[in-house]
Amino acid sequence: MGKVDFKTLDRTLYRAPTGDFVLLQVPSLPFVMVDGRGDPNTAIAYAEAVRWLYSVSYALKFALKAVGQDHVVAPLEGLWSAEDPGSFVARRKDEWTWTLMIRTPDAVDTPRFAAATETVRAKLGAPPSSLRLQRLEEGLCLQTLHVGPYEDEGPTLARLHQEVMPSLGYTFAGPHHEIYLSDPRKTAPSRLKTLLRQPVRAVEADQPPVDVPARRARMSSLHQNR
Repeated sequence: MGKVDFKTLDRTLYRAPTGDFVLLQVPSLPFVMVDGRGDPNTAIAYAEAVRWLYSVSYALKFALKAVGQDHVVAPLEGLWSAEDPGSFVARRKDEWTWTLMIRTPDAVDTPRFAAATETVRAKLGAPPSSLRLQRLEEGLCLQTLHVGPYEDEGPTLARLHQEVMPSLGYTFAGPHHEIYLSDPRKTAPSRLKTLLRQPVRAVEADQPPVDVPARRARMSSLHQNR
């Protein structure tokens, strides 16, 4: 069996046009997760979370490879929330709550996760208290590709919140989600690629189920009229 790469296996989840939003359904997926709060540039817990997530993810990779189930370690992802969604547009990072995570294969179960955690504990000491294996099902989402520094995401998010979502009759249905396709240690800020994803739901709770093709057609019209 070849090496599994989620970016190839689930192309629609890891692709989007630059500047325009696409509608997609995101299924239930397993992740290794760590929670935290505060500015990711200054919070010590943020760097510690990243270190633990990658260490556990590689421990899981090597354990699965030993039984013939090799995979590419998935990109780092982040769920971001705040009491005021406007804090993302204004970049008030001290108000942010985050969950960092890395996707795992479905073959990773509780015993395998526990074994990987113990392997990493021997090197790094006690893990973050929120370290866990958990599934996430986001359902209907809007997604775009941002190219450039993380600091420049504000205008795109402002358009999503103030124009795109209201025009389609959507409101928030979960935290702001980012998927980091580039390694910031090796990529110039101007070339960083980040998927921006927002789970959404119809504003009216009693509206009929979303007609995804019809909404996509409406989004196409919206993009053409920009």
